[in-house]
Parts: sequence; C-alpha cells; structure tokens
Amino acid sequence: MAGFFKSLLQRFTKPDIDWDDLEASLISGDLGPKLAVQIVNDLKAQQRKLHGADIVQVARDHVRKILPEAVPQLTTLEGKPKVLLIVGVNGTGKTTSTAKLAHVLHHRGHKVVLAAADTFRAAAVEQLTVWSERLGIPLVKGPPNCDPAAVCFDAYEKAVREKADFLICDTAGRLHTKHNLMEELKKIHRILGRRDPSSPHEVLLVCDATTGGNALQQAREFHKAIPLTGVIVTKLDGSGKGGVLVAIQQELGVPTRFIGLGERVEDFQPFDPKRFVEELL
Repeated sequence: MAGFFKSLLQRFTKPDIDWDDLEASLISGDLGPKLAVQIVNDLKAQQRKLHGADIVQVARDHVRKILPEAVPQLTTLEGKPKVLLIVGVNGTGKTTSTAKLAHVLHHRGHKVVLAAADTFRAAAVEQLTVWSERLGIPLVKGPPNCDPAAVCFDAYEKAVREKADFLICDTAGRLHTKHNLMEELKKIHRILGRRDPSSPHEVLLVCDATTGGNALQQAREFHKAIPLTGVIVTKLDGSGKGGVLVAIQQELGVPTRFIGLGERVEDFQPFDPKRFVEELL
C-alpha cells in the first residue's frame, strides 16, 4: 500500500480537494466503498484546508482502527492434529501458499502432514509433491479425479497415526460462483467433521492482492459457504496496494493471517498489522 499512499500525496497537493476524485482514488486503492466514504466524510468534517498529508493521516488512522492489534497465532491442539483447510479461486497462489505455510510450521518445529485434495488438477498434485519432497514433509494424495473429501479423510488418519501437530489440506481452486464446487467444499468440511467434530479448525482463503474488489467478492462467497477464519494475501510485492485485506476485515471480520511478498519460501510471513500501518507511507 506504500505506493498507493504516496500517489495520494502526489495527486492531492492543493487544498481545494475534489471529493469525488478522492473517493474514487480511495476505492481504486481497494479500500472498498464503505471505508472510502468514511474517510471522505471524516475529512469534510474537519472544515479546513487540507493537503495530501492530511488525507494519508486520516486514512491511516481509519485503517489502524479496523485492523486487529494482533493476529491470532496458529497454535497446536492437545492430543490431535489441527486441521487447516486452504481454499480459494484458481490462480491466487493457493498450492504454493499451502507449501509455504507448511514450511513455516515445520520450521517452528511442528510435525506437519499435507493433503493434496486438488484432485482434478494433476499439476497441483505434482507441484505439492515437489514441495513435500523438498521440505521433507509427508504428503497424502489419491488417484486423478478421486474424491477430495476421501483424500482429506485419509490424510487425517495419517496425521493421527504419526501424531502430527498440523494437517494442511490444499483444496481445488474453484470459482466462488460455481454452486457444485462450493458444495464439494462443504462435503470436505462434513467428512473431516466425522473424524473430529471441531475440524477443520481453520479455513484460510488465499487472495491475490492484485485482483482488488474481486478478492472481496470471493471472500464474501466463500465465507457464506464455509466460514473463514483467516485470509492469506499473495502478490503484495507487485501490487503497491493491499487495501483489500482492510476491506475484508471491515466487512467480514476475517483477519489476514499471512502475506506473500515474493516467490521464495522466506517471502511468506505472518501478517503484522502494526507494521502494515506503519509502512503505509
């Protein structure tokens, strides 16, 4: 978002602010219409001559109030694996994020099992297989086009046998508008629930920061189908934005848990709200 707020500074250099232009600029930064209107109204209420720095400061204050002071951590459960379901549309970096999250937890000393539940895309299974071998993390997969819920169930059994701390299930990328695919996701949820009624314990949506408002719409639809506990925002390095994570938090109350800043494993990090706000400019 740093680039976006710098552009606001450069764009609004004169005290006579075009309010419609400002609102449009805030929405283009993916903050969402609701927050854009709140920021504009707050600035109007000051009834004084304003400059770009005032706009950025008010916007930053609003973002600070919306984002949680701290993001919930991924903690282990007593005597059973914690199940993480990774969901999202195609092309967001879902499978790569699954592998990188596994690496983060493995690096912390946790025992992790992966489930390749994207059974309809051979490339996804192959990709996760390469990652699992590279990271030394066991992977459960089935034959092509098999039932993804069955893969998740088998992976849960393996995680229990091996006393794993975490089971991470990479599900098929699906358009949030496709009813049958969303129903399939609910089936995975139900099947996992048979083994442990409280699972999946986390449902993390992978969003691409460069898709802006589309990511918010995706979050709405997935959250309706299967309640989300967090968001992983990818491609924050190239967009210069990231406002969508603020919009998702404000509208749905779903916090960003991890962010992807590049291709390397090390570029995948826990989200730090304070740092995010500090680096807005």
